[in-house]
Amino acid sequence: MREPFLELIDIGKTYPGVVALDHASLAVVPGEVIALLGENGAGKSTLMRVLGGVVAPSSGEIRIDGVARTSYTVADAIAAGIAFVHQELNLFDNLDVAANVFIGREPVYGGPLRLIDRKKLRAQVRPLIARLAADFEPDTPLAELSLAQRQLVEIIKALSLDARCVIMDEPTSSLTLSETERLMQVIASLKADGVSVIFITHRLNEVMQCADRAIVLRDGRMVGALARDELNPAAMIRLMIGRDLRSLYVPPAAPPGETVLDVVEAVTATYPSRAVSLQLRRGEILGLAGLVGSGRTELARAIFGVDPLLAGGISLEGEPIRVSSPRAAIDRGIYLIPEDRKGCGLLLDLSIAENISLPDLASYSSLGLVDTAREHENADRQRERLKIRTTDVRTSVSTLSGGNQQKVVLAKWLSMRPKVLIFDEPTRGIDVGAKQEIYDMLRRLADSGVAILMISSDMEEVIGVSDRIAVMHEGKISGFLARDRFSEHNVLQLAVGHTV
Repeated sequence: MREPFLELIDIGKTYPGVVALDHASLAVVPGEVIALLGENGAGKSTLMRVLGGVVAPSSGEIRIDGVARTSYTVADAIAAGIAFVHQELNLFDNLDVAANVFIGREPVYGGPLRLIDRKKLRAQVRPLIARLAADFEPDTPLAELSLAQRQLVEIIKALSLDARCVIMDEPTSSLTLSETERLMQVIASLKADGVSVIFITHRLNEVMQCADRAIVLRDGRMVGALARDELNPAAMIRLMIGRDLRSLYVPPAAPPGETVLDVVEAVTATYPSRAVSLQLRRGEILGLAGLVGSGRTELARAIFGVDPLLAGGISLEGEPIRVSSPRAAIDRGIYLIPEDRKGCGLLLDLSIAENISLPDLASYSSLGLVDTAREHENADRQRERLKIRTTDVRTSVSTLSGGNQQKVVLAKWLSMRPKVLIFDEPTRGIDVGAKQEIYDMLRRLADSGVAILMISSDMEEVIGVSDRIAVMHEGKISGFLARDRFSEHNVLQLAVGHTV
């Protein structure tokens, strides 16, 4: 058996009142793919931050090539050949792709002037882009790229470091099926070249596709490992959450009611020659499927008033309405949980309580002053209702895991009076246990009379949660599916513009 070049031995990390890691150990040998699994808050991110030199462990030992490190910094991790692909993108909108990939490492000329050699810079990035078969150029401004394309830039940046170990944190969370398949090929190529990959994902089918073994964390402890021939969803879920999960689909308590939201021949700026029509009924979960770039998010933004409609209209409960801004949508009871929770759904520097109360401050204010006691009381109710993992609602949202941040976004809308809830990728980057909690919440909301539009690229989620599915292709609805016609084949056929 090959010797590990990287070892984390009995790593512990404590914060005031919280044990984030408890004697966690991990050994990595060259050219292996390790899936690191666990619910949000299990300690995965903390362990990887220790490995990356971002935080110092409270106890334990780090060994590289058999040598124990008495100190270990980010620079040490980079020198050791450890590269990260972060789930929450660390890129600069005002730079192009090449500048983002080699930021801080640009080729220069001109002696002491240290002028950036842009021609050489782009030449170095071009083969990396080709390796991922990405559909952009080195000089493409990052601001013009979609979320999926930006994720590919993060992967390219990691590959540019010529790493010995690449840590990928939810790298496929915003990728299309073809892009995900290409990434699987890249991982296989890295493995063949002797590069190790630590793959953090909540998509268990990807673990079975690419991992040599899986390591499972729960409450900061290593609770088990699964060899390649032991990898199956039931075994992974059982280790991750300590129990079996039931089937995803829960039938509605009653048949869907009357139409709540009626979108008629709506045209967005992304597809000015295509119109979208759909009806959303009270008590219904309507799944909106389609490939990345099909226009689903643009439709959601238009319904919520972020972007204007070029043509068409919207009716709410039979009354034509004009949604000229998000404030107008909120006042009507139409709420959006966006795909990019950090960039669009939260103010990270504010507390949990402040984020929850923000859309409805008037309800917590008197004479222009916010009643913080009422604000905190409501936030505590939502914390318990949604099982947000924190002991204090005054905690900054930036300290929460991705799943708990998503629950805060949901909590602010549930504190109000939703008629229509639009979820754009509701469980992106969320573990299977927290996913089940979100799905249960969706069904309870629907049963209480809320009309729910759920945009998702997760096929299992769309088929397992929706009462009805609408599929978009290039800016228009290509078809609707009733539950008795649900299948991956039918959804994909409609997603590529074919009929079923």
